[in-house]
Amino acid sequence: MIIVTGGAGFIGSNLIHELNRIGENEIFCVDNLSTNSAKFLNLQNAIFCDYMDKTEFRRAIGSNALSAKRIRAILHQGACSNTLEDNGAYMMDNNFTYSKELLHYALQYHIPFVYASTAAVYGLSKRFTPIPENERPLNIYGFSKLVFDNYVRRLLPTIESTVVGLRYFNVYGPREQHKGRMASVMHHFSQQLKENGVIRMFQGSGGYGDGEQRRDFVYVRDLCRMNLFFAGLGDDAFRSTMGRAQETYQGVFNAGTGASRSFNDVAKALMQIHAKGKAKGKIEYIPFPNDLAGRYQHFTEADTTMLQQQGGYTRPFTTLEDGIAETFATA
Repeated sequence: MIIVTGGAGFIGSNLIHELNRIGENEIFCVDNLSTNSAKFLNLQNAIFCDYMDKTEFRRAIGSNALSAKRIRAILHQGACSNTLEDNGAYMMDNNFTYSKELLHYALQYHIPFVYASTAAVYGLSKRFTPIPENERPLNIYGFSKLVFDNYVRRLLPTIESTVVGLRYFNVYGPREQHKGRMASVMHHFSQQLKENGVIRMFQGSGGYGDGEQRRDFVYVRDLCRMNLFFAGLGDDAFRSTMGRAQETYQGVFNAGTGASRSFNDVAKALMQIHAKGKAKGKIEYIPFPNDLAGRYQHFTEADTTMLQQQGGYTRPFTTLEDGIAETFATA
């Protein structure tokens, strides 16, 4: 059995669908549908053997009520990812304490544990190597993830089983419509284009020209494959392409392509997809909001050296154009 927390969310639901693609159906889905029941739509046509609410799951873990011998891996995607959330106690309970509880359960039974971290730990840093001097989060979300990363780092010398943190950069792909304001720019730009033919993005800021702010956009299916690799899941052919035979992995790695692209690039790719013989649409540049000054990442680009050299993950990433085409193939 494979546990996927946050299983009805954006990345978690894509993970379950990816597991189904490789023939894995014994999946234990954990989530919280009390505040956003629309997430269930992400699990349409997905196959999983059981579901449990997050609160009940935490109690089950704490009381050892689950059959640990059946658990092959834990893919921990469950967290509060709202960067605008300012309730620190709520954020730390969801992103730190919950993760810590699950980590120690995995360590107790030597279960591979792969969890979601975030590039938000870097804040306004211009360097994205996963080392402490580059880590300066701007919000409680990034802070909560960094605190857990550092907790894992302190334990790593004593850990014998797989424990891997993946710092997701700017993720996009299918099944993120429920995220509202927290959805990717691909999702928002696509909606704008379909509604009125105009994509709105910020004027020049942070030393970048109009729409030339750059992010490391990573396709969600690539992140799913990365999770499966570190958890030891997937067939031998898939794993042999990595040139790595070892069975355990430890570390906190960047999960990005290593190549930033501009918002203008995103808009152009979307206009190609949604054109369908009509006018391609246009771009409108709007003033940069004053309330984002000092709190906005104008540039992100994952340093993937540690991912490749220490983690052994060398699979090529999907290009921006191909990822957008696949995401909106039926749009």
